Amino acid sequence: IGGVDDSFNTFFSESGAGILVPRAVFLDLEPTVVDEVRTGTYRALFHHEQLITGKEDAANNYARGHYTVGKELVDLCLDRARILAEQRTGLQGFRVFHSFGGGTGSGFTSLLLE
Repeated sequence: IGGVDDSFNTFFSESGAGILVPRAVFLDLEPTVVDEVRTGTYRALFHHEQLITGKEDAANNYARGHYTVGKELVDLCLDRARILAEQRTGLQGFRVFHSFGGGTGSGFTSLLLE
């Protein structure tokens, strides 16, 4: 879409079928929130491999998100982020949205950022 330096290409890529796909990976240890994206109005916008969930949440426990439940998903999540990053020629950074307050994603996100 547009030229190589088009700022639009920073946040979206074009699939082989000409569909615009956001450069985003959705991660959650617990599936219900990401399942809303999978089945909601915008389900066709995201590639199914960019929606990653675990089977259980960390139960508002930093240690479970960092040391136990999160360890099961961290390699897959980093691999998906790596694949998206390698598709860019001029990667400038990442945007990470999560909660820093204990329990709600803080353990898993700190594991990802290590």
